[in-house]
Amino acid sequence: GALPLPQDFAHSEAFVCVLSGWINNVRAGSFSCQGNHIKANSKLVAFNTEQAGKGIKLWSTFCSMQTEAIIVKLWHLCDPALEQPSSPELTLRPGQGRLELVHFHPTSSGLLAIGTAKSPLIWDTGRQDSPLAVLEQHSDQLQSLSWKQDGSLLASSCRVRQLTLLPPSFSSTLALFSPLNLITVVSHCITDASTRGVAMVPKLALDVMSCEVMRVLQLTDSCIVPISYHVPRKVCEFHDDLYPDTAGTTPAMSAEEWWQGGNKQVMVLYPQQVYSAFDPARGCSTSSSPLSTPSSSAVPSRSPSSTSGLSSGFLPSPSPSQSVKAIQNLLGPTSKFRHIQGAVMHRDTHITNIRGLNLTTPGECDGFCVNSQRVAVPLSISGGQIAIFERSQPGRQPDTALPTIQNSVNVADFSWDPFDTHRLAVAGDDAKIRVWQVPKGGLKETLTEPELILQGHTEKIYSIKFHPLASGLLVSSSYDLTVRLWNLESEEEVKVLKGHQDQVFAMAWSPDGKLLATVCKDGKVRIYDPRKSTTPVQEGPGPEGPRGARIVWVCEGKYLLVSGFDSRSERGLYLYSADSLSSGAIANAQVGVSPSTLIPFYDHDTSVVILTGKGDTRVHIYELVPEEPYFVECSSFNSPEPHKGLAFLPKTECNVRDVEIAVGLMLTKTTIEPVAFRVPRVKKEFFQDDVYTDTAVWWEPALTASAWLSGSNGQHRKISLKPKDMTPVSEAPKEAPVRKYLPSSVYLEEKTDEQKKEELLSAMVAKLGNMDDPLPQESFEGVDEDEWVSECIFLLSAVRY
Repeated sequence: GALPLPQDFAHSEAFVCVLSGWINNVRAGSFSCQGNHIKANSKLVAFNTEQAGKGIKLWSTFCSMQTEAIIVKLWHLCDPALEQPSSPELTLRPGQGRLELVHFHPTSSGLLAIGTAKSPLIWDTGRQDSPLAVLEQHSDQLQSLSWKQDGSLLASSCRVRQLTLLPPSFSSTLALFSPLNLITVVSHCITDASTRGVAMVPKLALDVMSCEVMRVLQLTDSCIVPISYHVPRKVCEFHDDLYPDTAGTTPAMSAEEWWQGGNKQVMVLYPQQVYSAFDPARGCSTSSSPLSTPSSSAVPSRSPSSTSGLSSGFLPSPSPSQSVKAIQNLLGPTSKFRHIQGAVMHRDTHITNIRGLNLTTPGECDGFCVNSQRVAVPLSISGGQIAIFERSQPGRQPDTALPTIQNSVNVADFSWDPFDTHRLAVAGDDAKIRVWQVPKGGLKETLTEPELILQGHTEKIYSIKFHPLASGLLVSSSYDLTVRLWNLESEEEVKVLKGHQDQVFAMAWSPDGKLLATVCKDGKVRIYDPRKSTTPVQEGPGPEGPRGARIVWVCEGKYLLVSGFDSRSERGLYLYSADSLSSGAIANAQVGVSPSTLIPFYDHDTSVVILTGKGDTRVHIYELVPEEPYFVECSSFNSPEPHKGLAFLPKTECNVRDVEIAVGLMLTKTTIEPVAFRVPRVKKEFFQDDVYTDTAVWWEPALTASAWLSGSNGQHRKISLKPKDMTPVSEAPKEAPVRKYLPSSVYLEEKTDEQKKEELLSAMVAKLGNMDDPLPQESFEGVDEDEWVSECIFLLSAVRY
């Protein structure tokens, strides 16, 4: 029959802890064994993850285990804030095939039960050579192991639905049991995310002053959610009936003593000696961490029993701030851009009916380029023609031929001058760079004569880039393995950079405009200081794959981000320290398999990088941080059909009232569609000053090309994006928290018969109305006496006939 339960437990409540108690940025691993995938003790949590380079994360106050096929590794870990050991303390090799389960003995130190495919093993970790016992083999796959609380028996189960209990001598099977109906449902909790595993937090970590009787940690695909179970009682008081004595953490005997027949039990701790209790001077203390205990102290209200006493093996739990800080050190920071949302803007803003689009631009070219006023798109028409579309004139384009820029040769790459929205530089197959001037209002007729032609390369040009600070300064790379600087003011070549051994995939200027970084097909990443030397000042190993790469400066110019391919042609992101390229990438992230190179856009204000490739449907988004884990993955954006490119507009084009941090133009086969990337916020009526820092006015030059070449440096001025009629969210009035739901005590409160009668009577009166109100017929008007007599004579006559 069902076990009797205290009435209080029948009304226990489950609460998902507040967000500050969650452990985010968890990527749960794929589970192929029968063992536990998440475990917890009073201080730390261990879980299975597939994050790159980290394998299985396991933390414990005394030791932890890692199973890899046929070995067991035991690790002795230190404080989570310190650096953990790089190698295990002990490695066991049972030699019994694949290992599935591990379970420490509850009372003896160093005694471990290991489950192979069909047989349990008992192992003394102090004797590495061989196990103490190999138990009777099961008829099918072993699925679970469990020690009895006093350590006298070991239970196991397998697929044949049998439960086996083994005595300490392990000479034979003690008994077989079938499941009995001994369980009563007390409460349940419905969670939002699917569960990968569940672990129970030890009793010593519960917040007894808020009547917490159990806490479990739910492992999901992306986070660990603490779920707390409370009994509805008066808080800030210790309820003895809810918290019996609990076992400590000091072992009662050694593995050898237990094997010889010992039966000592772990020291029992009286709850009020180890739990954080109520301090009247401070009020009730609650725990803000899923693993930490409240930090308040108390004096027991009664004397402990003879079996009570503090265990010397009990380690005090860290404070909530220490615990959260330790978790952040291990898992990395969370991101305010984690749930960024991308959305295609209204169709009224689209440019449609584009015909003859060139879909075969070189891999070093972004496919098209934009500025705040217009868009340049290459066409497949002979002669290297480029169409110019005005952003102020969206809508369907005419079916007739449009005026274009006739470059006369195939287009290799092209770029708008950041300081002149009318100037377009185009690199062609003939090793020449042509600079075109687009008239105000857009093209009215076809352009055939460029403003100027730059010639110096001896072979086809790969790519071109304008300087971010100096006006009229352009850099180009070519098949002749040189990188050349051009002064558009003097219309001449000013520098020739050498040192590349193969094709230059991409180039990038540093944010301060002093250095130039390149990534090359020869597997090297290089940094040049063009004004001081024509050879690289730094050089280091780059991506191994020869299929293509892109490079950009990130984190205030302290790091270089390279998107490329590895030796297996898988796409990846590689982060390099700009001060030590020779040491190689300090972090990397795999992005999947695709033939197209990821083209990055980096926002210096938010440290968010947005990447996508030609022909992709997915846009990847990461926040980059200058510490572990470096890459914080955010929500991605998926386009309804493959796009041919994604280029971004200046920050001033963002609608700060809708919390847009980036606006890009997406090129498809026949359209150009604006895409806004927004951060979800609740108080949109306030200016989100934590998202919008002062932005650089990079559309205005800081100095001229001649000044930069002569050694001068400059920097962009910065402006605030805050509208005059908006208040910063940091200055918003603080609102008192509103409790959405009444406490359970309101719903559970029993009403007397008199209260019920009074409520029923009030409801009836309200429905019937006031007894003093006049009846409806009393308000009817009468008729004159003559009319009444005439009506009666008429009715009598009608009756007679």
